Amino acid sequence: MQVTVESTSTLERRVRIELPADQIESEVDTRLKSFGRTAKIKGFRPGKVPAKVVRQRYGKQVRQEVLADMMQKSYSEAVVQEKLNPAGNPRIEQEEDLSDNGFAFVAKLEVLPDVELKSLDKVKVEKPDVTIDDKDLDEMILKLQKQKADWAEVDRKSKSDDKVVVDFSGELDGELIEGGQGKDVSIVLGEGQMLPDFEKALVGIKAGDEKTFKVKFPNDYHAADLQGKTVNFTIQTHRVEEQTLPAVDDALAESFGVEEGGIEKFKQDVRDNMEREAAQRAKNVIRDQITSGLLETNPIEIPQVMKHNEIHSMQHEAMRQLGIEDHSEAPPAENFADTAEKRVRLGLLVRQIIADQEFTADEGMLRDHITEMVASYENPQDMVDLYMNNPQLKQQLEPVVLEQLAFDWVLENAKVKTKKVSFTDFMDS
Repeated sequence: MQVTVESTSTLERRVRIELPADQIESEVDTRLKSFGRTAKIKGFRPGKVPAKVVRQRYGKQVRQEVLADMMQKSYSEAVVQEKLNPAGNPRIEQEEDLSDNGFAFVAKLEVLPDVELKSLDKVKVEKPDVTIDDKDLDEMILKLQKQKADWAEVDRKSKSDDKVVVDFSGELDGELIEGGQGKDVSIVLGEGQMLPDFEKALVGIKAGDEKTFKVKFPNDYHAADLQGKTVNFTIQTHRVEEQTLPAVDDALAESFGVEEGGIEKFKQDVRDNMEREAAQRAKNVIRDQITSGLLETNPIEIPQVMKHNEIHSMQHEAMRQLGIEDHSEAPPAENFADTAEKRVRLGLLVRQIIADQEFTADEGMLRDHITEMVASYENPQDMVDLYMNNPQLKQQLEPVVLEQLAFDWVLENAKVKTKKVSFTDFMDS
């Protein structure tokens, strides 16, 4: 086998592989002999078909099979021999029989870039130090009380925290807007269900009131035809309801499934859950900052085949989430191009960190990750045991643990400053 490699760009390689005729013919002969033992050809007994007849009947087919197999095998050998690091499958651009019945083919491929991490000390991270005080806990319990509130119709004007039930219709330039109509719609004032102008107009209305008002749509509204536009809305009010909150007592705790320990156990459970939420969000905030810092300080060229594969994967995920089965209706590839490029670049950088630092994920790390992941489950230890006793599930989590080790390592080498922040301000930011 003769191999020549040509660099056609920074990451593209043109590999020409020539296979000798004697190697090809030897394999063809071997397969034809094996085939001849079982070949069924009219006029001959099985196993008694002359070799010449077998070759005439099946020679071309067998040769094509041999060439296909040898191309695959020789390509793999050439990659190892030339110390190439393919980023994806090759593109076979030409095949040719040589005059001596040898064979040559050309494969074009992209290789992974050589990554040398730098400027990690320039990555800046603002690490949130989240405090949960009694006020934060009281506000969270108030939200939970509202989930169990009773509603009763009242004969007065609506105010914040009331529920109004209305019909509404929106018009732009005298035409009804798409999705701008509703019947018997319940809206709790102050919860931000509707656009600010709309919700503001619902304060001070009574059952039976009809009202027309203007609503300014934001410039980044999801419907492009309404961005920055002012729409006329008309409402008919059916009723106004007032909420009555349950008392903060053992009965409230029991309504949320706390059967032992009463309200004090419930408050502790709420605080524990707030701490988990804050810790997870803090981890995500830090991760986003590290990601941005890594990408800014380490610009690298990426293989286009990896970018295209990532785009394809993101398209499929979007189709799954949107319930789209027809590939012709998939969201356009260009919608995912920028995000896909960042993902590939980040993946290559993280992979290099893991390799450089020789990180490995042991049983203890996997168990710790799983324990954190299932902490909010009803029976977390059962879930930990389920994962730890399933090799396939553990294998799926190993890259996640390694990636976290890489991010933790970058954090240790970055410029970090801590900022104290309350739970409410942090979670609402």
